[in-house]
Amino acid sequence: MATFLYKLGRFAFRRRGFVALIWVALLAVAGVGAATASQPANDSFSIPGTEAQKAFDLLEQRFPGGNADGATARVVFRAPSGEKMTDPANKAVVTKTVAELQAGSPQIASVADPYQAHAVSKDGSTAYILTSYKVNAMELKDAAKDGLKEAGEKAEKSGLTVQIGGDALQEMPETGSTEIIGIAISAVVLAITFGSLVAAGLPLLTALIGVGIGISSITALATTLGLSTTTSTLAMMIGLAVGIDYALFIVSRYRAELMEGRDREEAAGRAVGTAGSAVVFAGLTVVIALVGLAVVNIPMLTKMGFAAAGTVVIAVLIAISLIPAVLGFAGKRVFGRRARRRLEERAAAAAAGGSQTSEEKPNMGTRWARFVLRRPLMVLLVAVLGLGAAAVPAVSLELGLPDDGSQPVSSQKRQAYDMISEGFGPGSNGPLMVVVDAKGSDDARGAAERVRKTITGLDGVAAVSPATFNRAGDTATLSVISKYKPSSIDTENLVGDIRDEASGFKSDTGAEVLVTGQTAMNIDISQKLNDALVPYLVLVVGLAFLLLMVVFRSVLVPLKAALGFLLSVVAALGAVVAVFQWGWLSDLFGVEETGPIMSMMPIFMIGVVFGLAMDYEVFLVTRMREAFVHGERPGQAIVTGFRHGARVVTAAAVIMISVFAGFIGSSESMIKMIGFGLATAVLFDAFVVRMAIVPAVLALLGKSAWWLPRWLDRALPNVDVEGEGLRKQLESDPATQRRDRDSDPDAELTRV
Repeated sequence: MATFLYKLGRFAFRRRGFVALIWVALLAVAGVGAATASQPANDSFSIPGTEAQKAFDLLEQRFPGGNADGATARVVFRAPSGEKMTDPANKAVVTKTVAELQAGSPQIASVADPYQAHAVSKDGSTAYILTSYKVNAMELKDAAKDGLKEAGEKAEKSGLTVQIGGDALQEMPETGSTEIIGIAISAVVLAITFGSLVAAGLPLLTALIGVGIGISSITALATTLGLSTTTSTLAMMIGLAVGIDYALFIVSRYRAELMEGRDREEAAGRAVGTAGSAVVFAGLTVVIALVGLAVVNIPMLTKMGFAAAGTVVIAVLIAISLIPAVLGFAGKRVFGRRARRRLEERAAAAAAGGSQTSEEKPNMGTRWARFVLRRPLMVLLVAVLGLGAAAVPAVSLELGLPDDGSQPVSSQKRQAYDMISEGFGPGSNGPLMVVVDAKGSDDARGAAERVRKTITGLDGVAAVSPATFNRAGDTATLSVISKYKPSSIDTENLVGDIRDEASGFKSDTGAEVLVTGQTAMNIDISQKLNDALVPYLVLVVGLAFLLLMVVFRSVLVPLKAALGFLLSVVAALGAVVAVFQWGWLSDLFGVEETGPIMSMMPIFMIGVVFGLAMDYEVFLVTRMREAFVHGERPGQAIVTGFRHGARVVTAAAVIMISVFAGFIGSSESMIKMIGFGLATAVLFDAFVVRMAIVPAVLALLGKSAWWLPRWLDRALPNVDVEGEGLRKQLESDPATQRRDRDSDPDAELTRV
């Protein structure tokens, strides 16, 4: 592996114009494809294998044209103090609004008049128009959304308070500003790390090219592969993250090779052969984590994982080919002025017969590694106990999916939600839909009435609507209103109670009873994600363990890496629970409403953070392994790894934390939670696990850290990530030895 990448790096450096032209051409082709592609399709959010999805599919068959999973909107009206919505003037406004909505868009399936649909509160203060659409929220056209907004604005001019809730006005959160902030912080961190604007700009440039190709390709293939506009979100975030990281490591190694006196082409080859090998295997761990999302069997999540994995593959290919090519164009500017002056002084001293080497002052990474080596047990205990304390809140983790009740208090959706809760009860914001499949029953209407009466007697039920039958008369739907808000544990228990009664209905009447609706769908999604968590962990951690065993030729190092990752993720989940479920420091992070943690959060964090954590593990420990293989003692190898890798890993982690933390400022609670969770997980993993637990454990293990049974050593392929085979080959190559003897670092730096 290292030898092949060494040759690739030298080729890319020599033929830099050709290599750069290929990548620019790929970017142009992808851009043209994206620009000329038809409007991307939108995912129908299906959850195969769940009861809610089975009910939706049944409704599609038995109620053709009804589109059970279509978007809905509630236009909520509140009368001024002292008035009622049943007053003639207010009633006229509502009736006019109903007519405007009915004529507003061909995508509208139905508009329910509140005075006929019993959607006026008992005290007469509140009423709402329920509007149903033929398509889901992501497929609604702008004209339909604008018509909905305009109808509400016109009604509000009459003096009524009007708010619009539901998912019809759902839009993808705007993330452009946060991405810009993240890129800006990345640029500052890179400039500080390298001391050169050119060296800092290279990772940003190549990462943006990679993300541009990836996102453009996703857009171009959206219609063909059935990808939605939401698929590109994860791909962009991960592609930008790993793109910067991978380029950062290779540029850093290239500069280190130049400092040792290599000529520029040789330095590029060795940088790609060593750091590039680590990039390839780090990229494989990320790809495994993302592709593994298919285990959950949620089509949209699977597509997001594969799309993001494709962007990571592009980032790896750019790192091992475009980076050495761009380094060829950078010339002496890959170093800052101070570094160039220091190398010039060293070259001048060498020319005068002095020594070319001087004792360098230990950097922060070296000093920290030596401290850990002196007190490994203390560092390990403090780190583990600290993460353990942070993980305690995770014990009370409650999972669910956010609804409009979790929106900011100032938002229109939240105000509409609160108005309905006050006027009709909290359960009216998310009615349960009970589907009665009476095709196998002798008395369909009797079976439906039996179901209605039974559900009415259950605890937590506020109301049950009369059964509505299809034309064939073999299927009925009932709307069940809970006494509790849709996202509550009590409503989840009510869904469970109704489903528990289903077997009795089947045996007594021959009718099959299914519970669906958005609330039931959320419950089923949460359960499906919970069920998939352990298999996903086993798959991802197991495959990555095998991969890291091949990389490090060790059993204990991969085991330590996997256990450390699990500790950091659980600690990050504990922090998420403390802030978003318990409300700790909620004002600081702008959390206006606490509640269940998004059900997708654990798997999402595992998939994203695992890949990034293994990046840091591979880059940091590979340098230690390289030093150990080349003859250094275990303790000294740890110091060497930190001397060369700690600064770069720290910079990469700070960049990732900054990118993710930028999303905490989002008004969307879900985006805020994701940003906080990912930023916290990277913070714990990079600075506690990789910087403290890893060197402490390696120090305690000593040589046994690199132990591998002989039979397993023979069975595993030797990929030479640390470059041992490459070094032996270069040492035996007369041409390489001649280049190393004749190389003049000052001459190389001044040659453009």
